[in-house]
Amino acid sequence: MASRKPRRNSAKTRAARLRKATAKPAKQLVIVTGISGAGKASALKAFEDLGFHCVDNLPLELLPDFAVLVSKSSEVEKAAIVVDVREGPTLDRLPEILKSVKKLLRTRVVFLDAQDGVLVRRYSETRRPHPLGQSETVWRSIVEERQLLDPIRNVADTLIDTSNFNVHELRADILARFGREKETRRLLVSCLSFGFKNGVPLDADMVFDVRFLPNPHFVPEFRKKTGLDPKVANYVRGFPQTREFLDRVTKLMLYLLPHYVEEGKSYLTVAFGCTGGQHRSVMMAEELARRLEKAGYQVKSLHRDIVR
Repeated sequence: MASRKPRRNSAKTRAARLRKATAKPAKQLVIVTGISGAGKASALKAFEDLGFHCVDNLPLELLPDFAVLVSKSSEVEKAAIVVDVREGPTLDRLPEILKSVKKLLRTRVVFLDAQDGVLVRRYSETRRPHPLGQSETVWRSIVEERQLLDPIRNVADTLIDTSNFNVHELRADILARFGREKETRRLLVSCLSFGFKNGVPLDADMVFDVRFLPNPHFVPEFRKKTGLDPKVANYVRGFPQTREFLDRVTKLMLYLLPHYVEEGKSYLTVAFGCTGGQHRSVMMAEELARRLEKAGYQVKSLHRDIVR
């Protein structure tokens, strides 16, 4: 009878496991950037609530030195800074500077964006001037800013469309994406409706096209209503293809969501699109949200184009 081989280096193995279990997480730097009016100040406050050392409008030339200080600091484990169009002509150097910074810190670039119409409305409500000045209209300033920020948008790790967020929802989004594991173990699922004629949502993780379903728009009594109306919802739900599609999507999501949780994902946006974003997509987003909530998931429903 063959003898069992003795375990070697068991003490060393236990010590290595202990070091791994007690090791501090890698220091983290989050660079918040994006379009003016998209919510960078609110996002930075959310990071501050998460214990990040936060700096607004850090000059880009100081970023490498700041990264060195964070990497050597015994007090600061994670930091967040805002870099945006206020930086001026040196802004296009950020992709190059990032290369050196990422050698020192686990770095993530978060780009906040919003639809042009939403940005114009926010500027109108706050009566604040655009950072690029008052010599041009807000529309033209937004167009110019998008051109200046395009190189940064291309290197962003996370893109957040805040068009449908208020301040509290943006904060919840940041907390869900960047909070500690024990605070974000539950996956937050957003069920979003939209109209394809207004463009596909920038931050959608999954997109389902429901334009194959009969359109309530062509029923006179439903035309001016939305998928939130019980009669409209019942009309869409009354077709067999609707019920089968909902059942299939629900089964797919209930299969996928535990795997997303296991991989550490804390936020997922599932989008349903119809032509105008008024009827079919609204009903589908509401119904999936109801089913997932019943299954025990943290869910919210959003309707991007319902107010159009």
